[in-house]
Amino acid sequence: MKTTFSTTWNHSKQPRKQRKFVKNAPLHIKRKVLLSAHLSKELQNQYGRRTISLRRGDKVRVLRGDFKGKTGVVDSISIVRGTIRIRGVEVVKKDGTKIMKSIPASNLEIIDISFDDPERRKIVDRKVNHNSKSPVKADKKKEETKKGKEENKENN
Repeated sequence: MKTTFSTTWNHSKQPRKQRKFVKNAPLHIKRKVLLSAHLSKELQNQYGRRTISLRRGDKVRVLRGDFKGKTGVVDSISIVRGTIRIRGVEVVKKDGTKIMKSIPASNLEIIDISFDDPERRKIVDRKVNHNSKSPVKADKKKEETKKGKEENKENN
Protein backbone atom coordinates (compact mmCIF):
# COMPACT_ATOMS: atom_id res chain seq x y z
CA MET A 1 0.00 0.00 0.00
CA LYS A 2 1.36 3.42 -0.96
CA THR A 3 2.31 5.83 1.78
CA THR A 4 1.84 9.03 -0.24
CA PHE A 5 -1.40 10.68 -1.29
CA SER A 6 -2.75 9.57 -4.65
CA THR A 7 -4.82 11.96 -6.78
CA THR A 8 -6.21 9.03 -8.77
CA TRP A 9 -7.61 7.23 -5.73
CA ASN A 10 -11.33 6.90 -6.24
CA HIS A 11 -12.87 5.09 -3.26
CA SER A 12 -12.64 2.05 -1.07
CA LYS A 13 -14.95 0.22 1.33
CA GLN A 14 -12.05 -0.53 3.64
CA PRO A 15 -12.01 1.76 6.70
CA ARG A 16 -8.21 1.69 6.90
CA LYS A 17 -7.97 3.18 3.40
CA GLN A 18 -10.61 5.78 4.24
CA ARG A 19 -8.62 6.85 7.31
CA LYS A 20 -5.42 6.87 5.25
CA PHE A 21 -7.00 9.14 2.64
CA VAL A 22 -8.07 11.63 5.30
CA LYS A 23 -4.72 11.56 7.11
CA ASN A 24 -2.51 11.91 4.03
CA ALA A 25 -4.64 14.35 2.02
CA PRO A 26 -3.06 17.71 1.16
CA LEU A 27 -4.50 20.77 2.88
CA HIS A 28 -6.34 22.10 -0.18
CA ILE A 29 -8.26 18.82 -0.45
CA LYS A 30 -8.87 18.62 3.30
CA ARG A 31 -10.32 22.13 3.18
CA LYS A 32 -12.73 21.21 0.40
CA VAL A 33 -13.71 17.68 1.46
CA LEU A 34 -13.53 17.66 5.26
CA LEU A 35 -14.53 21.20 6.20
CA SER A 36 -17.91 21.58 4.54
CA ALA A 37 -21.28 21.23 6.23
CA HIS A 38 -24.92 20.84 5.24
CA LEU A 39 -27.10 23.89 4.88
CA SER A 40 -30.43 24.15 6.70
CA LYS A 41 -33.54 23.38 4.62
CA GLU A 42 -34.36 27.08 4.19
CA LEU A 43 -30.84 27.85 2.93
CA GLN A 44 -30.90 24.81 0.64
CA ASN A 45 -34.05 26.10 -1.01
CA GLN A 46 -32.70 29.65 -1.19
CA TYR A 47 -29.30 28.83 -2.70
CA GLY A 48 -30.09 25.62 -4.57
CA ARG A 49 -27.27 23.61 -3.05
CA ARG A 50 -26.87 21.15 -0.20
CA THR A 51 -23.47 21.92 1.30
CA ILE A 52 -20.96 24.72 1.50
CA SER A 53 -17.48 25.08 3.00
CA LEU A 54 -17.39 26.52 6.50
CA ARG A 55 -15.82 29.89 7.20
CA ARG A 56 -15.27 32.01 10.27
CA GLY A 57 -18.44 33.92 11.13
CA ASP A 58 -20.97 31.34 9.93
CA LYS A 59 -23.75 30.54 12.38
CA VAL A 60 -24.06 26.78 12.92
CA ARG A 61 -26.12 24.24 14.86
CA VAL A 62 -24.56 21.12 16.40
CA LEU A 63 -26.34 17.95 15.23
CA ARG A 64 -24.47 15.24 17.13
CA GLY A 65 -22.57 14.73 20.35
CA ASP A 66 -22.74 16.21 23.84
CA PHE A 67 -23.67 19.67 22.53
CA LYS A 68 -26.49 18.53 20.24
CA GLY A 69 -28.95 21.36 19.56
CA LYS A 70 -26.64 24.21 20.58
CA THR A 71 -26.02 27.04 18.15
CA GLY A 72 -23.07 29.36 17.85
CA VAL A 73 -20.74 31.24 15.54
CA VAL A 74 -17.66 29.60 14.02
CA ASP A 75 -14.63 31.06 15.80
CA SER A 76 -11.75 29.09 14.29
CA ILE A 77 -11.10 26.28 11.85
CA SER A 78 -8.25 23.77 12.00
CA ILE A 79 -7.59 22.41 8.54
CA VAL A 80 -4.93 19.99 9.76
CA ARG A 81 -7.21 18.42 12.40
CA GLY A 82 -10.42 18.88 10.43
CA THR A 83 -12.27 20.41 13.36
CA ILE A 84 -14.20 23.60 14.08
CA ARG A 85 -14.35 25.68 17.28
CA ILE A 86 -17.65 27.41 17.99
CA ARG A 87 -18.41 30.28 20.36
CA GLY A 88 -20.96 29.05 22.88
CA VAL A 89 -19.84 25.41 22.78
CA GLU A 90 -17.51 25.34 25.76
CA VAL A 91 -16.23 22.87 28.32
CA VAL A 92 -15.52 23.90 31.91
CA LYS A 93 -12.17 22.62 33.13
CA LYS A 94 -11.47 21.48 36.66
CA ASP A 95 -9.88 24.81 37.61
CA GLY A 96 -12.99 26.71 36.38
CA THR A 97 -11.67 28.02 33.07
CA LYS A 98 -13.73 27.56 29.92
CA ILE A 99 -12.31 26.29 26.64
CA MET A 100 -14.03 25.89 23.28
CA LYS A 101 -14.67 22.28 22.26
CA SER A 102 -13.47 21.14 18.81
CA ILE A 103 -16.23 19.58 16.71
CA PRO A 104 -15.95 17.84 13.32
CA ALA A 105 -17.60 19.71 10.45
CA SER A 106 -19.76 16.70 9.58
CA ASN A 107 -21.62 17.15 12.89
CA LEU A 108 -22.69 20.71 12.06
CA GLU A 109 -25.47 22.36 10.08
CA ILE A 110 -25.14 25.89 8.75
CA ILE A 111 -28.13 28.05 9.70
CA ASP A 112 -26.75 31.44 8.60
CA ILE A 113 -24.00 32.19 6.07
CA SER A 114 -21.53 35.02 6.66
CA PHE A 115 -20.93 37.15 3.57
CA ASP A 116 -18.15 39.35 5.00
CA ASP A 117 -15.94 38.28 2.11
CA PRO A 118 -17.30 39.49 -1.27
CA GLU A 119 -15.66 36.51 -2.99
CA ARG A 120 -17.89 34.14 -1.03
CA ARG A 121 -20.99 35.94 -2.30
CA LYS A 122 -19.71 35.45 -5.86
CA ILE A 123 -19.11 31.73 -5.23
CA VAL A 124 -22.61 31.17 -3.88
CA ASP A 125 -24.23 33.26 -6.64
CA ARG A 126 -22.28 31.42 -9.32
CA LYS A 127 -23.49 28.09 -7.98
CA VAL A 128 -27.07 29.36 -7.69
CA ASN A 129 -27.10 30.58 -11.31
CA HIS A 130 -25.44 27.39 -12.54
CA ASN A 131 -27.76 25.04 -10.67
CA SER A 132 -31.01 26.95 -11.16
CA LYS A 133 -33.48 24.83 -13.08
CA SER A 134 -36.44 26.85 -14.17
CA PRO A 135 -39.57 24.95 -15.25
CA VAL A 136 -39.56 26.81 -18.57
CA LYS A 137 -36.10 25.49 -19.48
CA ALA A 138 -37.06 21.96 -18.46
CA ASP A 139 -40.21 22.06 -20.63
CA LYS A 140 -38.22 23.30 -23.63
CA LYS A 141 -35.73 20.47 -23.23
CA LYS A 142 -38.56 17.91 -23.09
CA GLU A 143 -40.11 19.36 -26.26
CA GLU A 144 -36.74 19.28 -28.05
CA THR A 145 -36.15 15.63 -27.14
CA LYS A 146 -39.68 14.71 -28.30
CA LYS A 147 -39.11 16.51 -31.62
CA GLY A 148 -35.78 14.73 -32.05
CA LYS A 149 -37.37 11.33 -31.44
CA GLU A 150 -40.18 12.07 -33.90
CA GLU A 151 -37.69 13.15 -36.57
CA ASN A 152 -35.68 9.96 -36.05
CA LYS A 153 -38.83 7.84 -36.51
CA GLU A 154 -39.73 9.70 -39.72
CA ASN A 155 -36.22 9.27 -41.14
CA ASN A 156 -36.18 5.53 -40.45
